[in-house]
Amino acid sequence: MIELAGVVKRYRGGSEEVRAIDGVDLAVKPGEMVALLGPSGSGKTTLLLLSAALLQPDAGTVRFHGRDLSQLTENETSDYLATDVGFIYQHFHLLPRVAAIENASIKLVLSGLGMREAQAMAFPWLERVGLADRMDRAPHELSGGERQRVAIARALAGEPKLILADEPTGNLDSVRSREIVALLSSIAHENNAAVLLVTHDTEAAALADRCCMLRDGKLVNGHLDSDGGDPLAALPRAPAAPA
Repeated sequence: MIELAGVVKRYRGGSEEVRAIDGVDLAVKPGEMVALLGPSGSGKTTLLLLSAALLQPDAGTVRFHGRDLSQLTENETSDYLATDVGFIYQHFHLLPRVAAIENASIKLVLSGLGMREAQAMAFPWLERVGLADRMDRAPHELSGGERQRVAIARALAGEPKLILADEPTGNLDSVRSREIVALLSSIAHENNAAVLLVTHDTEAAALADRCCMLRDGKLVNGHLDSDGGDPLAALPRAPAAPA
């Protein structure tokens, strides 16, 4: 489904060059959820943006269903994001003063659906994230966790085949976090979708089919925390490259 091969992404700050992604090989298959862990600044969000074609690699290739994303035209990239990708951002990016149901529907409207049809498709996802009774509330009337769940419903409406989730449970309590990660896992399995989940939450990661760790832009095995414990020790691990 989504495959990164030898991917490098560099950023330059003054005279210094940083390899945010440094030779990464990773594939996520249809029907699979892969959790990506790593310390802050390790390149996790950059990897998601590359997978969404919102960034271009400096070396290597990113392919979706075998198609090189760097070769997409601007219109094809827009279609890819509107139809194939559901991106759950770390920050909500909700429209202010707009009801939750309209926020959840906006991606479908932008893809060409009428508002009524878009809302009919989005409402079941608001139900699944527990916000059916808050559908008429604007973002300023919702808690941080509720706004996060609206953003999740927006990403899932339309049933994309690739779901890229950047810390989707960061604003949720532990019970709701487990529910959301379980929902993402069920979507992967039921809809044959590929899910790449960035998280610091090892309990959430344990619900994934495979786990991998990113450190300094590289997929590695090692420790994430400073006290010597390995939070991945009891979790399934993803190989750095597809078999």
